[in-house]
Amino acid sequence: MDVLGLFNYWIVIVLMMIGFYIVISHGNLVKKVVGLNVFQVSVFVFFISMSKVRGGTAPILEEGIEVYSNPLPHVLILTAIVVGVATTALALGLVVRIRDAYGTIEADEIIEPEEDGA
Repeated sequence: MDVLGLFNYWIVIVLMMIGFYIVISHGNLVKKVVGLNVFQVSVFVFFISMSKVRGGTAPILEEGIEVYSNPLPHVLILTAIVVGVATTALALGLVVRIRDAYGTIEADEIIEPEEDGA
């Protein structure tokens, strides 16, 4: 099988691994949110690239057209983008509240209990 014919799969895998690496390697909560967004975009790219039908046209009934592209994956991805933006806004809002409460956005500094002199 031709490696360049699977170009979209390689892009998806690279984006997924970059997003996953960002999430597990950084302690900064904002960087973790960015890593989750990169991972999410890789899923979007996967669904959109899989939904294209070679030689397919818009699903409009006309004479002589036999192959149609399914518009449902594109609609689902539009919905997922809206949900992703809302989730990102919520996550960043939580990061702001965590910074206000703990004075930091580094995960390892939040987890450590503060020791009192008593």
